[in-house]
Amino acid sequence: MNTIHVAGGVGVADTAMASYDAALADANLHNYNLVAVSSVVPAEATVESVPEVPDLGPAGNRLTVVEARRTVGPGDAVDFREGGRAGAEDADSKRAPRRRPDVTAGLGWATGPGPGLFYEVTGEDPDDVRGRIEAGLDAGGDLRDWDLPDREVRVETAAAEPDRFTTAVVIAAYGESEPIL
Repeated sequence: MNTIHVAGGVGVADTAMASYDAALADANLHNYNLVAVSSVVPAEATVESVPEVPDLGPAGNRLTVVEARRTVGPGDAVDFREGGRAGAEDADSKRAPRRRPDVTAGLGWATGPGPGLFYEVTGEDPDDVRGRIEAGLDAGGDLRDWDLPDREVRVETAAAEPDRFTTAVVIAAYGESEPIL
C-alpha cells in the first residue's frame, strides 16, 4: 500500500504512558509497535489526513511512523511575568499565577512531483506550532532543492487537565503494518 495515513489524538490519564496510549487509541494506533523514522515521504506515496487510521494489520505488528507528541503532567506549569524579568527588583510581585500549559502537537507535509517531507512540532500555541511547521517545511525543501507545492498541516491541541497527564499526538503511519517476529 502506498498510502500514508495522518491521524491525531488526545489522551488523558493518571500516568504519562497511559495518556500517550489513550492518545494513540484516539487515532486508532494503540495496537501497533511504532517505529519512528525521519521525515521523508517516498515519491510513490500518497498522504491522506483521516479522522482515525484504518485497520493496518494485526495487533503487535511493527508500523513505521513519523510522530509529533507532547505530554504535560501534574507538575508542569508556566510562570508568566507581567513586567520585569527574573532577578529584577520585586520580580516576585510581578508574577502572574502559574498556569497549566496547553498541549499541542502538529505535523505538516509537503509533496510535489518527487519525494516529499514531513515536519513535526510541539508546543503550547496552535498558531505558533503551525508557523514553525511551515518554516520547517520551507527549510527542508530549500535544503534539498525540491519543488514541494502541495502542503497540509494537522494540529491536535488540548487544555492540560489538573492532577492528570495529557498527551496530544499527530502521527503519519506508513502503509500496512508488518510482523515484528
